[in-house]
Amino acid sequence: MQPTQIFKCLSDETRLKCLLLLVDRSSLCVCELQEVLNLSQPKVSRHLAELRNCGLVVDERRGRWMHYRLHPALPAWVLKTLRSVKAEHRQYIETYESRINELLACEA
Repeated sequence: MQPTQIFKCLSDETRLKCLLLLVDRSSLCVCELQEVLNLSQPKVSRHLAELRNCGLVVDERRGRWMHYRLHPALPAWVLKTLRSVKAEHRQYIETYESRINELLACEA
């Protein structure tokens, strides 16, 4: 996993938001990300596939939906970078964090 490849993956706003939403969660479904980001399912799936190809996330099929989580072998510096961005720029992701928390609360 080369730093340039990782930063290219992080340079897209949708991919970055997906990763930041996954930082504190065990996994999220494509449908949940689609709802929270207000994007089409094909667009979200395409970005998640790119993150998977970069080695940043892994996927798992559960019924008809794909669930994604951060790659368990993610280098520590990448996880530290994502957590730092999330902590230092809360306003960037807070709307989406609120939406995902509400959505997950309704599903429970």
